Amino acid sequence: MQKVENRNIDSATSVEKMFEVGAHYGYGKSRRHPSVSSYIYATKNNGDIIDLEKTSVLLEDALLFIKNLGAQNKIILFVGTKPEAREIIKNTALSLNMPYVNIRWIGGTLSNFTEIKKRIAELEKYNKENAEGSLEKYTKKERVVLAKKMEKLSKYYSGLIGLKKNPDVLFIIDSKAEHIAATEAYKSKVPVVSLSNSDSNIKNIDYPIIANDSGIPSIKFFTTTIANAYKEGQMSIKN
Repeated sequence: MQKVENRNIDSATSVEKMFEVGAHYGYGKSRRHPSVSSYIYATKNNGDIIDLEKTSVLLEDALLFIKNLGAQNKIILFVGTKPEAREIIKNTALSLNMPYVNIRWIGGTLSNFTEIKKRIAELEKYNKENAEGSLEKYTKKERVVLAKKMEKLSKYYSGLIGLKKNPDVLFIIDSKAEHIAATEAYKSKVPVVSLSNSDSNIKNIDYPIIANDSGIPSIKFFTTTIANAYKEGQMSIKN
C-alpha cells in the first residue's frame, strides 16, 4: 500500500481559516454529546465553543488518510442530505468523479448493496435507452409510467450511478443527521470521515472532524479541504 508521508497541512487549513468560517460554533451545552466533551474549549451564553486547535489535529489525521486513498484511487462516497450541504456535496463529488447521496440515504445502500445495485442498473439502462432514442419501442402509456418510475429512481440514485461495489470510505456531513449511513458503514467495515458538531456521538467514527456542521461556509471549507487532499494523493502517483 502506497503511503503519503507528508503530514503538513496546507495553510488554508489553519486554525485562523477555520475560525473565519465559523467552525468553532457548537450547539447549546444541553445538546452536547459526552463523546465530544474533550473537544469543547468553553461555553459562552450556553453555547459550546469548539477547540479548533484540537480540531486541527483531527483534520490532519483525516487528510493524511484521504491523501493515501487518493494515491490508490480509492472510492469516496460523499454523504450530506441536510439542505445546507446538498449542493456542496454534489458539486464536490462530481469534481472528483465520485458517487454521492444528497437527498436521502436509502437504508441498505451499504448493507444490502446487491439490491441497490439492481436499481442503479435499472436507472443506467433507462438513461442509455433514452439517450439512444430506444424508448420508442414502448407505448405512450408505458413511457409515461416508466418516466415516473425513473424520475423517482433518479432522485435517490443518480448520484450512485457508476458505483459497482461498496465504497472504500464515506465522507459524511453531520454524523448525527446521517446516523443510518454511519451505522451501516460501521457494520459493513467501511471507514467513515465525518464533519460532526458537538451533538454527535463520535464513538464509532473512524476520523471525526469536530466542527460546525450546519453553517454553509464551514461545510464548504472542510469538504473542499478533503477533496484537495484526495487530489494531492492522486498527484503523488503522477509525480
